[in-house]
Amino acid sequence: MTMSYFGYGSLVNVRTLAPAARAQPGCLSGWVREWRIWGTGELGRGVCALTVAPAAGTTLRGVRIDEPAQGLDALLARERKYDRIDGIGAAFRHDADAAPGPQDMFLFRSRPEHYGWGDDDHPILQSYLDCVLAGFHAFWGEAGIVHFLQTTDGWHVPILKDRDAPVYPRAIALDPALREAIDDLLSDQRVRYLSAG
Repeated sequence: MTMSYFGYGSLVNVRTLAPAARAQPGCLSGWVREWRIWGTGELGRGVCALTVAPAAGTTLRGVRIDEPAQGLDALLARERKYDRIDGIGAAFRHDADAAPGPQDMFLFRSRPEHYGWGDDDHPILQSYLDCVLAGFHAFWGEAGIVHFLQTTDGWHVPILKDRDAPVYPRAIALDPALREAIDDLLSDQRVRYLSAG
């Protein structure tokens, strides 16, 4: 048995997936990405992460992930602040051939008790954002990063500069050229940074 789900944030970065997982790029219609899930992270501090909300006329790049169904418990533990939304396959189209996803494909959306914009006490982790954008870059190049920035709401939420001492448990090291490109593109969003010190 295999399960299929849509990744739109850190799940796009294949380095964060289970070894048996396989990702295929594509687009999902009818949803918008938001910096609108907050809570306490693994290290006990407030953090803000990505979620999605229904929105007519929108399209998000992301990946269809297939992995053995026995990995569901580990996936649910990773996405514990999210509810599972089933039956999204018809809204997904693969980049390769525009075929839809399987009918039982699902995604994760914030649980109501965690649904709120981030703030100074619940910032975006720069190490988390780096991981997400590196995943988009791996599939779509710089155009993938630009798409992510343009199709994600909530850039008023501050970013904690934890790149040198990552708080995010699945942090990755960026190539210097990619790090510079990410920082340049984020400057266009007029983001606000918080010191990690």
